[in-house]
Amino acid sequence: MPRETLVLRVAAAHPGDAGAVAALLDQGLIRPEEVVAILGKTEGNGCVNDFTRAYAVEALAWMLAGRMGTTPEAVLARVAMVMSGGTEGGLSPHFLVLGIRETTTPAAGQALAIGTAFTPEFRPEELGRLAQIRATAAAVRDAMAQAGLSDPADVHYVQVKCPLLTVARIADAKARGRTVATEDTYHSMGLSRGASALGVALALGEVSEGALSDAAIGSDWSLFSGVASCSAGVELTRNEVVVMGNSAAWAGPLRIAHDVMADGIDLPAVQRALAAAGLDTRGGQLTEPERAVAVLAKAEPSSFGTIRGKRHIMWDDSDINATRHARALVGGVIAAATGRTDLFVSGGAEHQGPDGGGPVAVIARR
Repeated sequence: MPRETLVLRVAAAHPGDAGAVAALLDQGLIRPEEVVAILGKTEGNGCVNDFTRAYAVEALAWMLAGRMGTTPEAVLARVAMVMSGGTEGGLSPHFLVLGIRETTTPAAGQALAIGTAFTPEFRPEELGRLAQIRATAAAVRDAMAQAGLSDPADVHYVQVKCPLLTVARIADAKARGRTVATEDTYHSMGLSRGASALGVALALGEVSEGALSDAAIGSDWSLFSGVASCSAGVELTRNEVVVMGNSAAWAGPLRIAHDVMADGIDLPAVQRALAAAGLDTRGGQLTEPERAVAVLAKAEPSSFGTIRGKRHIMWDDSDINATRHARALVGGVIAAATGRTDLFVSGGAEHQGPDGGGPVAVIARR
């Protein structure tokens, strides 16, 4: 029996607004047991101390547990909860609920396929290092197998939620005589994202294992994935992986396409992704924005401090973190292209697209 991917988008009044997702269940649009992942944009700062992510995860887990007659821990054991903090500029807080349903509708052409997987729990000394790369690659392969995606060319987006280092986690490693990749907790977010992205690249054949090392993480920007989107948070200690692609074995009206932005103002790349998903971009801004079920992108200031030869100050601002500037910039570009602000724009694109750029993916209804 064919499977169909469900993607439902709801606005969030606040990070703990589980009621918006509960309403989908009440309306019968998706059943609790069909939910495999929830992606969310919350209005925190996106940094180490952004607990809007953990707040959202806890609220959603308790709500689903009540509907399924189980515990929040059991929900989190099988549902990937990917909360990305930061809705700077005009970005709107929202949740994307992803599900899988068996259907009697025959498959007709390629449709959106999805698979999820989890790494084992990481020890602090493994974060931002080869161990995290290899474990992520294994999880990506498992998720691809679940989705029936054997050809990496059919994979258009891989979302990873990864951990970070805290002072307590660093102390734990030291107490056991271990070292960590960095003692700067904020820098650990970038190293964890970078290692996770390189794990995606390794699984998909975008980089060779021989090119990878601990030293390459966060330094060799020639190594990257064109489909990885990685978000770090304090609320977990493992990587949670969601793979999306197109498969002729899946049914349903949804398809996914992607492109890679060369820099933060690469509007043509956004338009190419929209067009590849079957949306009309000839008028400049989408005339049917609701057909774009989800738009997901990464944002990162260039390490060399310019955009097309002009200086930017994102890394020099001591008041507002650079990734917050980048989310606002890229969010504005994509909002102008789509006519929508409920966009999953995530900051911190280490090894996710070229230096200063990042992947952009579009899920569209045919």
